[in-house]
Amino acid sequence: MLEEKKLKEAEKRVKQYVADGIIMTKCKSEHTSFFLKNAEDSIDSAKVLFEISTDPEKQKFLGFTSFNGLLWTVNASYYSMFYMARALLENEGIKIKSDLSIHAVTFDIIVSHFYLTGKLQKELLNDFADAKEDASELLGKQKADELIEEYFYEKNKRSTFTYEMGEILVKSKAKTSLERAQKFKREIKKIIEKKRK
Repeated sequence: MLEEKKLKEAEKRVKQYVADGIIMTKCKSEHTSFFLKNAEDSIDSAKVLFEISTDPEKQKFLGFTSFNGLLWTVNASYYSMFYMARALLENEGIKIKSDLSIHAVTFDIIVSHFYLTGKLQKELLNDFADAKEDASELLGKQKADELIEEYFYEKNKRSTFTYEMGEILVKSKAKTSLERAQKFKREIKKIIEKKRK
């Protein structure tokens, strides 16, 4: 769960990002469809990877009898959420121009402009944060960018994922990631569509 202190720090960083020109608001919304398409492609990729990874008949039919794309299911699921977040920002006229971690800046903006203002439920914000952690840890990165890493309550999951989980638990985590991404996509799309009306 995200602590109130961390949420306020994100809000403070966003104010500094605006002052530094990293975040520009009240811009023309030009790329919402681009980010929505990337989100859709990412969730479709996650679904396909999960299906092939968990269905021996499909593996056999395609000639990949030992295929395991569960780690990439988690990654594609996270990217679907990330692109939905970017679509939401774009739809609101918020642009990011940064050499910093685009993922961390995006998360801070989502916290500041959508969660703290009540436009986004805490559950969806936590799903987004958890997806980022799952993707980075399952793919073997040493550390996610510092902001996101601070937010997560399970700091020692890396060794569990890498050495102890086994295929059944990885499958469960991949399924959770996919479900989380689908829910996030549905809810963010509602916000975007409401704004477009």
